Amino acid sequence: MRPLRLLEPREGRLSILCLGAHSDDIEIGAGGALLHWIASGLQLDVTWCVLSAAGTRAAEATESAASFLEGAARSSLEMASFTDGFLPQEGRELKQWFEDLKGRVDPDLILTHTGDDAHQDHRMVQQLTWNTFRDHFILEYEIPKWDGDLGRPNIYVPLSSEILNKKIELLQRHFTTQRSKHWFEPDTFRALAQLRGNECRATERTAEAFHMRKARLS
Repeated sequence: MRPLRLLEPREGRLSILCLGAHSDDIEIGAGGALLHWIASGLQLDVTWCVLSAAGTRAAEATESAASFLEGAARSSLEMASFTDGFLPQEGRELKQWFEDLKGRVDPDLILTHTGDDAHQDHRMVQQLTWNTFRDHFILEYEIPKWDGDLGRPNIYVPLSSEILNKKIELLQRHFTTQRSKHWFEPDTFRALAQLRGNECRATERTAEAFHMRKARLS
């Protein structure tokens, strides 16, 4: 599949806003792409936001973000204290948080959940992303889970075997609280990457995939 360059970094950098409902969401959905872009020499300016992280999971989020963003030109981590599983019920406060965020960042690219995700927290973050950042370039990442909600993405980021292995190793290292989940294992992440790699004919047959719902080319 022939690549199409859609983004031109401003002043030599690419500013990215990463949004995740939970402490491991960004890493699972877009960790490989971020590792790939940094390894490729792209100067990333990253704002990494986790909406629901408390206690041990907050510590996991902090340490994991530092590992995934090692080598970025600049990075900042913001963690909110919304209740896991209840984001739709905290809509007013969550909407205010997004409005405050909009006043602090103006990214070139936003990475967020897909709107077809079966998890209610994920869908809420996606809805408020589009509601708040109406003129931005948004890519929606996918997360495998028992619900079986994977869709048909239309944007792919090919990953080398080295990058994929690093992503999986970091996930296993930092998120010990998630290892009891039957789907949170290396084979799951590797299988999805291989499937997406085949769909885009990636050189090393592995990739991460995203949904692009709306964009303007110029």
